[in-house]
Amino acid sequence: MRQFVVIGHEVPTTPDFPLADLPGGAGRMDLLARSITAALLRSHGLRADVRFRLVLGDAFTLRFEGQELQGLNPDERSTAARVRSALEQREGAIGHQAIETSPGIYLSRRGVEAALRDVAEEGTLLQLHEDGTPIVEHAPPADPVFVLSDHRDFTDEEQALLEELGAERVSLGPDAIHADHAISVVHNYLDTGGYERY
Repeated sequence: MRQFVVIGHEVPTTPDFPLADLPGGAGRMDLLARSITAALLRSHGLRADVRFRLVLGDAFTLRFEGQELQGLNPDERSTAARVRSALEQREGAIGHQAIETSPGIYLSRRGVEAALRDVAEEGTLLQLHEDGTPIVEHAPPADPVFVLSDHRDFTDEEQALLEELGAERVSLGPDAIHADHAISVVHNYLDTGGYERY
């Protein structure tokens, strides 16, 4: 299982964001929607071995299970609509109990700390950051969990929590790239066994 956690700092936690203005009026939902599809889609199919979490404004976590998902399309508008549809059901998410808002999509009232503590128990935490050690210096772990921030840097609190949980900071290259592009690079790194098999 490979996992991705993307922290959305400015993304709305209510379903009233506009699909016509994802970059501005929806807290960079365009980038977050592309990250979801980059993590879960491959050409002509889904990646069944992927679990993706989107932390929404430190209030909710939306979890996508690749082996259960149905009808995920590659365009950012329809993916953002899936997020909005899940948020329309947010009143049903009580405590930390997740509700299934559509096949393979689960919403829970879990912020950054709860989400990161969950994934720390499920695999090896790797924080993607341009100041990390080059990823090529690491053999791919069996159950990697890649943690990314949206268009903003990790907060001091998030950084301290990642350090507490033993996350290793790794870099995909000398320049910062968008989260969705980083996810695609990570998939290639894992698909090739650390760039060993082509």
